[in-house]
Amino acid sequence: MRARTAIVCSVADQGVAALTNILVLVTAARLSTVADFARFSAVYLVFTVLLGVFGAYTGQPLVLRRGGSEEVRGACRSAVAFTLLAAAVLGTLLAGVCLPLPGATARALMALGLVLPVVLGQDTMRYAFSTLHLPHLALAGDTLRLVCVLGALAAQPHGAPAARLVLVWGLSTLPALLLSAALLHRRAAGTPLRLKVLLRRGHLGRRFVVEFAVGNATGQLSVLGLGTVGNPLVVGALRGATTLFGPLNVLFTSATGFGPPLLGRLADERRRVRAAATLAAVLAATAAAWATALALLPEPVGRRLLGDTWPTAAALLPATGSQYAAMAVGTCGLLALRILDPRTTLAIQVVFSLAAVAFLTGGYVLGGVPGAAWGLCLGSVCKAVATWTRVARLGADRAPVSAGAVRPGSGSS
Repeated sequence: MRARTAIVCSVADQGVAALTNILVLVTAARLSTVADFARFSAVYLVFTVLLGVFGAYTGQPLVLRRGGSEEVRGACRSAVAFTLLAAAVLGTLLAGVCLPLPGATARALMALGLVLPVVLGQDTMRYAFSTLHLPHLALAGDTLRLVCVLGALAAQPHGAPAARLVLVWGLSTLPALLLSAALLHRRAAGTPLRLKVLLRRGHLGRRFVVEFAVGNATGQLSVLGLGTVGNPLVVGALRGATTLFGPLNVLFTSATGFGPPLLGRLADERRRVRAAATLAAVLAATAAAWATALALLPEPVGRRLLGDTWPTAAALLPATGSQYAAMAVGTCGLLALRILDPRTTLAIQVVFSLAAVAFLTGGYVLGGVPGAAWGLCLGSVCKAVATWTRVARLGADRAPVSAGAVRPGSGSS
């Protein structure tokens, strides 16, 4: 497959996956009472966190491998098998813990435990196809999932309990999982199955899970903390502003999660770093254009999007738009580091996530909610500068260190 076609399929697949998640919540909201939708949303948040953890542990190290050798195909098969087994164990524990507990939320969490291997297994298939340079197969599986999930949920009666919606949502992913498994089996059947490699101390997934935890949890918890000890409106305002930039999050996820196989098609490190820099410029320009379009929205349209939160969120658009432009540069810098040396990204994530919390708090003390938004922006700017400074120091002629560079038995994967 040509590189341009692969990029289109990869981005389209990310769009289909994101659209599925959005439409699942919209459909559940229309079918549920306020209380049941709150329960469904809470369970879906748990799933989202687990999805991020499994993606960081198995998916992101997988896409750093290059080529279509038997070893790489075996790594894809092993990653999927590991995800299915680990999700089955975790889902059984979750269902077992929630079984004796009373309440509708416990039943919904038990339903999540039952379908966890299906939904997490399908996501790992996407990483496997990306690693094998077959993003069109991932797109086919996710498109089937979108059709089946929305069709199954739309057939549910109004007022369906959260547990039923979770169960239907999960089981309706099964056709996509079976299709993806059949497509992967045709390409990876008979390759070595090495599950212990994924549990070794040097496995890159451990570092990426820490990065995920620090990068995602730190900022959200700090915002919640400001809302608790300071002004509760800060939470709604900041969350409302960032919600408007949801489409950009899809692009950032595509870059970090599925960019390495696409850049791996280029001949050398210099071209890969230049491509990452070009992508940074394109994404930053896209963020600026998106922020400008949002700023020009008439107030009635804005209120349709965010209701009464719109005026406060709209006031933060300059800061949030600048933050997302800086995030675009930093995301592509991390992508370049993943190609040059994936072990260098953890320190940057930890240090500058903590710095962002400090800037957020300081900005709020000095300038209230707008100051907090500009503090987050400053944190993203510093992180972007640090990533590209590190890329420059590594040098384009350095030999790459990837997940597939260390052979099994050497203590790393």
